[in-house]
Amino acid sequence: MPPSGGSDVPTVAVIVVAAGSGSRLGKSEPKAFVAVSGRTILEHALDSIFGMGFAVQVVVVAPAARLDDARRISRGVAGAAIDSIIVVSGAETRQGSVAAGLAALDPTIEVVLVHDAARAFAPPALFEAVVAAVLDTAAGVIPGLPVTDTIKKTDAGLAVATIDRSELVAVQTPQGFPRRELDAAYAEATEDFTDDAALFAAAGHPVSVVAGDPQAFKITTAWDLRRAESIAGGGSGIRTGIGIDVHAYDDARPLWLGGLYWPDEAGLAGHSDGDAVSHAICDALLSAAGLGDIGGRFGTSEKRFVGAHGDVFLAETVKLVTGAGYSVGNVAVQIVANHPKLAARRTEIESYLGALIGAPVSIAATTSDGLGFTGTGEGVAVMATALLQRSR
Repeated sequence: MPPSGGSDVPTVAVIVVAAGSGSRLGKSEPKAFVAVSGRTILEHALDSIFGMGFAVQVVVVAPAARLDDARRISRGVAGAAIDSIIVVSGAETRQGSVAAGLAALDPTIEVVLVHDAARAFAPPALFEAVVAAVLDTAAGVIPGLPVTDTIKKTDAGLAVATIDRSELVAVQTPQGFPRRELDAAYAEATEDFTDDAALFAAAGHPVSVVAGDPQAFKITTAWDLRRAESIAGGGSGIRTGIGIDVHAYDDARPLWLGGLYWPDEAGLAGHSDGDAVSHAICDALLSAAGLGDIGGRFGTSEKRFVGAHGDVFLAETVKLVTGAGYSVGNVAVQIVANHPKLAARRTEIESYLGALIGAPVSIAATTSDGLGFTGTGEGVAVMATALLQRSR
């Protein structure tokens, strides 16, 4: 997790560059406002940013003639986080647009990510990886993919040399930087650069590379737009995920399972309350949304999760999933354990969890016929699947 100046004070900002015309796309409107499966490219880009596991300030840099549209779109995606987003007018060049975004940052910001709206499907995990790398290295960080094609140097239409592709990466966004050094680099820049990392490096600062993501491709041509439509699900945007959790019994603890208290039953060991059902559901939801897993989101180093009940994790997970632009279709859970006996409380669990998640939850239970740790009564295993649908 990034450093925080307080529970509601973000120290990370994302500047979303959405001021380009996108002439190569062949559309009559700026690229960020072109629709992909019923939602603008800008909306898709913002979905990923608000899907991160911590608060950020978001500055959208838009064409001067489309500021009202950009504000409407941005506020619609931000939802409850509306106070964290601002829209400013772009400049003639990309570099000028980023400078306008930098000028709008809050004084609390320590890490800045610069992201092209055209890379609308960069997953939240990529943003988080860049932030983590900036904090770890105090340097510039860029995501990059290995170059798989053979690269030739040409002269007058002739191939004259083969370039060693093992030394090359295809660079993506978001690109991340320490805020103070990036501000200084922009203030000192005397020429235009192709990206922010080049400007940052020209000012004498190191830039490291982290693994990129194929979904962070740039929507530039009509072919890219068709690929984006395919990723968005052709309008349906249905995704599935699976989660598995295992906990050992602990006679010294109370049992919480499926969000309910079970008197006179041995509890489950764990950093929190050990509710394997709630934890497996969280993993299934996060998996379906491409948001990582419960261990990465709610680590054992965070004191607020010591002894926390399942409803805490479920509420936080649903917030992340909806923030990433998805609604929950349904969740199915299979419990493998000798005890407790689920039949008498199955409807109660389904009702309680369904209300928390905002979607139908079905619970099934079985034993493993004496086989393995569940069969010998050492613990509980839970498997959950979740179905999500891209929100409108």
